[in-house]
Amino acid sequence: MHKLQWKIITLFFVSGALTLSILFGFQKIMQVIGREYWREPWVTTLFNISRRLENMFGFPVAATIIGIVIFIVVVLLMSQSTIRQINQLMQGTERLARGELDQEIKVSSGDELGQMALQINQMAKQLKLSLEEERMAVQSKNELISNVSHDLRTPLTSIIGYLRLVNEDRYKDEVELRYYTDIAYSKSLRLGRLVNDLFEYTRIGYSPLNRTDINLVELLGQLAVDFSLTGQTSKEGVQVQFMPTEEKISLSADGDKLMRIFENLLSNAVRHGKDAGRIDLKAFRDGRSAIVQVINYGPPIPQHALPHLFERFYRADESRTDQTGGSGLGLAIVKSIVEAHEGSIEVTSNSDQTLFEVRLPLNGS
Repeated sequence: MHKLQWKIITLFFVSGALTLSILFGFQKIMQVIGREYWREPWVTTLFNISRRLENMFGFPVAATIIGIVIFIVVVLLMSQSTIRQINQLMQGTERLARGELDQEIKVSSGDELGQMALQINQMAKQLKLSLEEERMAVQSKNELISNVSHDLRTPLTSIIGYLRLVNEDRYKDEVELRYYTDIAYSKSLRLGRLVNDLFEYTRIGYSPLNRTDINLVELLGQLAVDFSLTGQTSKEGVQVQFMPTEEKISLSADGDKLMRIFENLLSNAVRHGKDAGRIDLKAFRDGRSAIVQVINYGPPIPQHALPHLFERFYRADESRTDQTGGSGLGLAIVKSIVEAHEGSIEVTSNSDQTLFEVRLPLNGS
C-alpha cells in the first residue's frame, strides 16, 4: 500500500541527489574555467556578478537558481511515466463521461494509479452491463406489453362480437343463442386463465419462497392422484404412471410453487401426449440433486422450437390459436419457479418421447 507515496518520496530524493551531483560537477567545471581563462574579460565579469549577488543576498544566488532549474528538469524527466498515467486516467474518465465504454485504460503500474485504472475499467464494464440489462429490460417490457395486448385482444374481440350478436337479437332461435353464449363464456374463461397466469408470472420475481422440508415423492404422488380424481387425465383417456425409485426424497422448497411446477408440466404432457394414453412421472436422486422427469409419448416438438419453449407467450405451434394450448405462460412460469429454487429444467424431444427434466438441489446441497 501507499506505493505512490513512496514513489514520490523516492523521486524527490533521487532528483535531489542528481541535482547535487550535477551542481558539484558544474562547480568543478567552473573552477577549471576560472583557472584556464581567468584573464578573459567575460570570465572576470561573470565571477564579479556572482560575487556581488552573493554579497547582496547572503547566499550563492547563481548556484541556487541553477540548482532549482536542474532539480525541476530532473523531476519532470523522472515523473514522465506517472504524468502519462494521470493523463490516461483523465482521458479515460472523460470517455466514460461521454458514454464511450468500450475503450479500456491501459494499466502499466502496480501502484495506486494502476489500481485506480483497474477500478475505472471495472466500473466501465459494470456500467456497460447495467445499460445492456436496462435496454434488455425495456425491450422485454415492450415485448410483454405487445404479447399481452395480442393475447388479450383475441378472446376479448370474440367475446364482444358474440355478445353484440346477442344484444342485437341477431340469432335465429334459442339453440343459436346458447351457441353464442357458450362461445363467449369459453372465451372469457380463457381470458381469465391468461390474466391469472400473467399475474402469477409477474408475482414470481417479487414474492419470497416459503421454504419448508418437503418429501418430493409424497408431493408428486399426491399430485398424480389429484389428476386422476379430478378427471384431468380420464377425460383425455390418459393415465399418469408415477414411478419413484425410493420412498422419500427430501428437499427444502416452497411446496405450493413446486406443486405449480409439476401441475403445469403434467397438464402440458396430457394436452400434447393424450394420443399415446400414458404419461410417465419419474423421481430419483442424482448426486446432490433430485430429478423429476415428466414424459409424454405424443408428437415430437420441432427441434427449432426447443430453445424457445420456456419464453413468454411462445408456442411451438406458431398459429397462436386456442387449439395450441394455454396462455403461453405456463412453461415460463415453470422455469421461473425452478430457477428461484436454484434448479434447472431441460427438455428433449424425438419421435419416441418428449421429456421434461427438472433438477432441484437436495437438503444440504
